[in-house]
Amino acid sequence: MSDMTRRDMLQSAAILAAAGMLPATAKAGDNKKLKILIAGAHPDDPESSSGGTMALYADAGHEVVALYLTRGEAGIRGKSHEEAAKIRSAEAEASCKILGARPVFLTQIDGATEINTGRYDEAWKVIKDERPDILITHWPIDSHRDHRVISMLMYDAWLHAKKKFELFYFEVEAGQQTQHFAPTHYVDITTTEDRKRKACYAHPSQDAEKGFYVLHDEMNRFRGQEAGVDHAEAFIRHSQSSRGLL
Repeated sequence: MSDMTRRDMLQSAAILAAAGMLPATAKAGDNKKLKILIAGAHPDDPESSSGGTMALYADAGHEVVALYLTRGEAGIRGKSHEEAAKIRSAEAEASCKILGARPVFLTQIDGATEINTGRYDEAWKVIKDERPDILITHWPIDSHRDHRVISMLMYDAWLHAKKKFELFYFEVEAGQQTQHFAPTHYVDITTTEDRKRKACYAHPSQDAEKGFYVLHDEMNRFRGQEAGVDHAEAFIRHSQSSRGLL
């Protein structure tokens, strides 16, 4: 076998088919419609972490679901939880419309999330009802408690489902929040980065343009450099995911 440079290997793994990480059972050209579920702690987490990938899957005709653990109740200074939840839920819905996704909300409260038997059961019910082919959620080593909570709830649901669907992890505000993240897969989002940006800007209460998207733009460009493309999103695949890729 001929030698390959690290960049060659990264690039060949990065520039996947039009919808990114296609399972071996649904390669490009297959007619199977997939369901991709992106699970985040707050409105804007699925979009900022995986918005480009979400748009790619939606454009390829697959069903994309954005699952939010909370409605961002604690996310707007000077607003009550009820007021903030109403504003941020509307922003999430507008953002999902841009990406071609469907929003689903769990019932936990921003800043006061918890893990217990009832919360495990609630998360499992959503996963059982949605029956995703691919689930992507927060990397569990993260400075934000809410991020760690949704990650554990989704991992438990995956175990409960006997690992029948693919499990991936995404990164947000790498270095500040997500830590020790070593990607196994990249998705070239060069053609959908503009939609991802617009979807994130659909969260004006979070000052996305001057706030969190600045760092995510740097992440997209850096991961693109690693993958040999202009912009990329990076993911870690759980090694025990059942179907394998490519």
